[in-house]
Amino acid sequence: MASLGSEDAFQDSAAFSLNDLESLHNLRSRSASFSSTGSSGRLQLRQRVAQLMACVEDMSSDDEIHEEVSRTLDEAFLIWGKKLKDKWQEFRLHVVTWNVGTASPPPDVTSLLHLDSPDPAMDMYIIGLQEVNSSITNFLSDLAFDDPWSIFFMSVLSPLGYMKLSSIRLQGLLLLIFVKHVHLPFIRDIHTQYTRTGLYGYWGNKGGVTVRLSLYGHAICFMNCHLPAHMENTNQRLDDFEKILEMQFEGESIPNVSGHDVLFCFGDLNFRIADYGIHFVRESINNKRYSLLWEKDQLNMAKMKESFLKDFIEGPLQFKPTYKFDLHSDVYDTSEKKRKPAWTDRILWKVKNFCQHTSKEGEFSEEEQTISVTLNKYISHMSYGISDHKPVTGTFGLQLKPLLSDPLVTLNPEGEWSAEHDVLISYSALPEFPSSAWDWIGLFKVAFRHANDYVTYAWVEDDEVSSSKDSKQVYMSAAEIPDLGGEFLLCYYSNNLQAIVGISQPFQIQLNRTLFEKDPTQAENSWMQKPDNLESHDEF
Repeated sequence: MASLGSEDAFQDSAAFSLNDLESLHNLRSRSASFSSTGSSGRLQLRQRVAQLMACVEDMSSDDEIHEEVSRTLDEAFLIWGKKLKDKWQEFRLHVVTWNVGTASPPPDVTSLLHLDSPDPAMDMYIIGLQEVNSSITNFLSDLAFDDPWSIFFMSVLSPLGYMKLSSIRLQGLLLLIFVKHVHLPFIRDIHTQYTRTGLYGYWGNKGGVTVRLSLYGHAICFMNCHLPAHMENTNQRLDDFEKILEMQFEGESIPNVSGHDVLFCFGDLNFRIADYGIHFVRESINNKRYSLLWEKDQLNMAKMKESFLKDFIEGPLQFKPTYKFDLHSDVYDTSEKKRKPAWTDRILWKVKNFCQHTSKEGEFSEEEQTISVTLNKYISHMSYGISDHKPVTGTFGLQLKPLLSDPLVTLNPEGEWSAEHDVLISYSALPEFPSSAWDWIGLFKVAFRHANDYVTYAWVEDDEVSSSKDSKQVYMSAAEIPDLGGEFLLCYYSNNLQAIVGISQPFQIQLNRTLFEKDPTQAENSWMQKPDNLESHDEF
């Protein structure tokens, strides 16, 4: 069968004339005779479009059929638009990169996270920090407990319905991923990795940290980097950047960084503005003539020469260079060094190519593109002055066709819950779900911070009370239920997948009236203590 671009196909289409269009009904009937599914159906539909184009060449605006054909095409576009809307959804991402210069978190990050924006809420926050305080005392403390920045962002985002999905730390590099609860059952295969590049790969003051995951069946990767400083180290920056891209997840049973459907790279990449003197650079900035500086930006120049950078995309640099500022000001460096301003803090991304190809039989086939990325906003935030860098954020829309439609596990609380009696949980799992005796169901406050932030939990096998083909039930003891009640939800944690694979709707636990009647003062002060955390789930 000839492809759409072949000479035979064009001749066949040219043979189709307006004489064949006796009525619009006949045209629709003929089109309906073709299969609408599979690559064969798509090829036949393309041939029909080619035939229509041949007719359009002979059609004048005075033809009676012109208006009816135009109306029919409008209907076709409308139908296709509705189908696209049904099949695709937009997933909103907010990426932050900030060299915090060992500082503590600021008092407020509302504008940084666009929490005051009238736009729809973000589905996921990706926060990449560089130069987090990693002195010996701080670093050892952060190994035992959450670091101050993680605690800070959890305190801001968890009341808004976001959970810390994953994090990874390499000395001063920190990468945090927060996601809305509703998406948790559709995020799987979470892996983290780091690459040291400082002191020839032996020290982690420079390098990259990465979180990769499957989002509704699409492989997504986030990489936070801190590359070597100073104007003259361009080649070292490029070498380290390429090394990080090559080494992440090397030899593992998951795609390498560049093999993901979408890859975001961001951080303090430390590229500078070459050639121009400091006075010309500052004068261009003062006059907001940023475009004069773009061609001498080292990263822009490298993207035109380095093959490993050619597929990366970046939004326009329509904001001031983000380095180097006096602390707590928007004034560029006034110290003796007088560093030349530069766009050191960047956000790049690339989408894996989906190419058309020809099958062995010579028939046209196509790998359908099921994800795309749109940059909605790329800005710096001049109001933050805790370090000599200004934070940069990118707000993105991921237009994706979900490849997963059902959670692996569906679970619900049974009946009324209170600490006056034992309670039941019902759940069912898809046939392909790889369950384990180490799976557990956690009871969480609605504003829980991470997967280990449960109030209590039940083992799905040890605490099982009934089982059928369609569903199972486990119980929680009344002694483990919070006496004061409140709003909670249930999450099913898979040991094999190391992820939450099912989440219930929020529900109310009633006040323990028995305790209140006995001693109202005790009831006010009572809150069940968490059991010791599960040893196998310490890291999230």
